[in-house]
Formats: sequence, C-alpha cells, structure tokens
Amino acid sequence: MTAPIAIIMGSQSDWETMRHAADTLVALGVACETRIVSAHRTPDRLYAFAKGAKAAGHKVIIAGAGGAAHLPGMTAALTELPVFGVPVESKALSGVDSLYSIVQMPAGIPVGTLAIGKPGAINAALLAASVLALNDPALSARLAAWRQQQTDAVKDRPEASA
Repeated sequence: MTAPIAIIMGSQSDWETMRHAADTLVALGVACETRIVSAHRTPDRLYAFAKGAKAAGHKVIIAGAGGAAHLPGMTAALTELPVFGVPVESKALSGVDSLYSIVQMPAGIPVGTLAIGKPGAINAALLAASVLALNDPALSARLAAWRQQQTDAVKDRPEASA
C-alpha cells in the first residue's frame, strides 16, 4: 500500500530540512514516502509523480525546495491533492527567496506555505497529519496527545542557570 503522505524535495541537500517532516510523521504513526523530484533537473519525474500521486494512493504531498523553489507550485499545478510547501533555507538569501517563490502562487494553484526550514518541515507534517485525522479517529487522538505533550513541556517558571 502506498503511504498516504509523500514528502518530495528538489535535491539530496534538502533532506537535512525535510527529514524533520518524516521524523514527525513517524512519531505520529503516519506512513510516508520520501523521494527526490527536482522541478528543474528531473521535470519528467516530477510530472509523472504529480500526475500519478492520487492514483498511487497519496492523500497529501509535502514539497520542500530551496532557491527558486518551483517544486511545490509545479506539483500543485499538476495534482488536485493538497500540497504543503516548505521553504528550505538557502545559503544566498537564508530561505527568503524560497519562501517568496512558494507563497506567491497565482490564484487557482494553491500551495499551503509553511515557515522556512526545520519549523516549517515539522509544521507541514502536523498539518498533513491533521488533514488525515479528519477521517481517522485514532490519528486524531495521537495528534491530541502530541499537542498535549507540547503543552506539558512548557514550564511555568524559568530555571536558574548554573
């Protein structure tokens, strides 16, 4: 069976950021597939993946990209599945270029755009899991428990430093 969530990225170097999405999904017990699908270097692979994602059984796509960051938008243009874009931090412009590229999609081609880097990857996974949880009470309970752990981890007083 195909995993309900696909995590795609433009290059191997994007894995440093996108692994946080995969780790978050694993912690929630949600299956995901990861693959490199470059909008620029492997456009035929992108086209085949995006056009076949729904038939393959994917429900949500998380697309991470740096620099020009065309992967999330091009994926969204080729599928009706929800696409969440994660801007990967770039050396030249610290990921702002990626953020602007992903967030400035024309009307009619929606891409849910997350924060730059690791926080965006984690939140993309949580958002994707939330979509699946609408029809999965067990996943909904795991998400609620995950959120409660986040709340419980916040101290009400600062600790003295040594």
